[in-house]
Amino acid sequence: MGNLFCCVQVDQSTVAIKERFGKFDDVLQPGCHCLPWILGSQLAGHLSLRVQQLDVRCETKTKDNVFVNVVASVQYRALANQASDAFYKLSNTEGQIQAYVFDVIRASVPRLNLDDVFKQKNEIAKAVEDEVEKAMSTYGYEIVQTLIVDIEPDGHVKRAMNEINAAARLRLAANEKAEAGKILQIKRAEGEAESRYLAGLGIARQRQAIVDGLRDSVLGFSENVPGTSAKDVMDLVLITQYFDTMKEIGAASKSSAVFIPHGPGSIRDVASQIREGLLHASSVS
Repeated sequence: MGNLFCCVQVDQSTVAIKERFGKFDDVLQPGCHCLPWILGSQLAGHLSLRVQQLDVRCETKTKDNVFVNVVASVQYRALANQASDAFYKLSNTEGQIQAYVFDVIRASVPRLNLDDVFKQKNEIAKAVEDEVEKAMSTYGYEIVQTLIVDIEPDGHVKRAMNEINAAARLRLAANEKAEAGKILQIKRAEGEAESRYLAGLGIARQRQAIVDGLRDSVLGFSENVPGTSAKDVMDLVLITQYFDTMKEIGAASKSSAVFIPHGPGSIRDVASQIREGLLHASSVS
């Protein structure tokens, strides 16, 4: 109906290309325009000024001979002041952009190892954007932004990378566990050493107290019982301790059987043996 009355409507964010007798005449901005078809004016087509996105998947090989699929997302739009160039100079805009993206990716990725491709994806995206921008600007298009949205290695390589990562983490966990065990053993040894040191101090003090008590007992017995010597007192004390020990062994509920001489004549032998042992230890020390 609009063409019948020589009127056309151009939507927002869109421009229309006006021709006269088949030749470019003007770029029509959004709104209502009169096209007198009887004078040879006609509408050649519309051109969107909205930002469009093209996802390009490119397969290439890295420096360490790993095949990867690199997915680049190119956001672009036509320039209003170069609408005629964008409409007439290119018949397949997406195919043109895709060709430039392929060229840059296949020139950049083969110079990098696989790990470096992941690390330098921003640099790759910048190189793609600069190259495509330089080429497409002559055709009336602006490259808004270029992103490397995915880098996908071959399936076997991906599994190998995951296994390497898992092995490295297991090795780290094993090292940490071994280090923790080492620390526990060190602390346990330090605790045992400290415990034995304190136990040794206690035993030494206990023995010192026993010696002091024996000395006081010998001196007191010798003074109160005339005619007794220090040897007689020591024999009496040792025999008393001998019977106390036998009593403690018998009173223990889980004690093992101990067979030692216990006759009257043997007691003197035990006393002499204990005394000789003490005297020998004193002479050695």
